[in-house]
Amino acid sequence: MTASSTIEIPAAGAYRIDAAGSRLSFTTRHFFGLGPVRGTFRLREGRVTVADPVTSSAVAATIDAASIDTGNATRDRTVRSGQYLETERHPDITFASTTIERDGAGWVLRGTLTVRGTNGPLDVHVDSAVTEGPRLRVRAHSRVDRYAFGVTAMKGMTGRHLDLELELVAERA
Repeated sequence: MTASSTIEIPAAGAYRIDAAGSRLSFTTRHFFGLGPVRGTFRLREGRVTVADPVTSSAVAATIDAASIDTGNATRDRTVRSGQYLETERHPDITFASTTIERDGAGWVLRGTLTVRGTNGPLDVHVDSAVTEGPRLRVRAHSRVDRYAFGVTAMKGMTGRHLDLELELVAERA
């Protein structure tokens, strides 16, 4: 295992993401950018494959699109509707990495995010990675431009970008 700041490269192998022990939260703006909105999504499942060399590693995750929770039931129903995520037709939001590479002192996962059947690039910046026996704990962040995925309803009233914070726990398989 090697270390880079708060990032420890775990032993090569397969890890299953513990959906219940992980957290995906976001912040955005509404009402012409004046009001903050915070919320969460639930992970359905995911996996991390650590390779040797680490740059050949891969991550895949599936998010339950209908699990959005902003603490406002009316807003959440609107986001689930056809105006935004259309969760009845597109129940999953997925991410699959295509590469992992050094980014200064840290690492960035470059991959493809799929929202409402639309694929687009997404960079996920790893803030920390720590191994605890068979467990891997990762904190990361990213920014999603909803317009890039065809989610363009209520321009001005709803923020264009979602700033994501990920706290992932994975168990060695």
